[in-house]
Amino acid sequence: MLRIQTIGIGLLVLGVAVTAAAQPPAPKATGIESEGYVWNEMMGEKVEALDLSPDVVNGQDAFEVCSACHLPNGAGRPDGTFPQLAGQHRTVVIKQIADIREGRRDNPIMYPFAKTLTDSQELADVAAYIETLPIPHGNGKGPGTNLARGKELYDANCVQCHGDDGAGDAAKFYPVLAGQHYKYMLRQIRDIAAGRRRNANPDMVKVVVNFSDDDLQAVVDHMSRIEWPERQAQQQTQP
Repeated sequence: MLRIQTIGIGLLVLGVAVTAAAQPPAPKATGIESEGYVWNEMMGEKVEALDLSPDVVNGQDAFEVCSACHLPNGAGRPDGTFPQLAGQHRTVVIKQIADIREGRRDNPIMYPFAKTLTDSQELADVAAYIETLPIPHGNGKGPGTNLARGKELYDANCVQCHGDDGAGDAAKFYPVLAGQHYKYMLRQIRDIAAGRRRNANPDMVKVVVNFSDDDLQAVVDHMSRIEWPERQAQQQTQP
């Protein structure tokens, strides 16, 4: 049964990829590289989706295409190729997908899949469903070589926005970090520091741009070990 489901998802992904190849490339909205850039400006599809009442059942159906890369439980891949989504704030999911669809965040792999969401309602639905998924255990961790330094950096620079438990802040669009993969977060924080993440929060850029790469690795290593019990899946025990 699992094999049949996997084949079905694979065929769905192949169909999306073939369709995407025939479509125009992603648009290019202005980002942090532009003078006058306003982070998280309340406009466009994001605002429309946030104002809608989500249908979680429909969101579960819409998530099927996402599950090919992010897995049915939203766990993503420990190697960091695809992020862990489960338990992420719906506000954050809406913002990030809207940014990808509108060209403020460059993600050519994700873009054709983001475009499969038919409208703002389906965006609201899938974001609400993702938020209901319990954060799984077993995310990809860092090497654990400089955890004391990582915690020191996190407590001094990150905890005020992302919290002791990595819960983020839904109202401020700050993402959940708990349960996220080390390699994915390291890639993102390096992109933010280097100006490659065009929808980045300038306040965060001001912090991480001054970190050495060793410091970036240390703080992300600490972040990869944070748990948020409120949204954590129950730990599986062996019989």
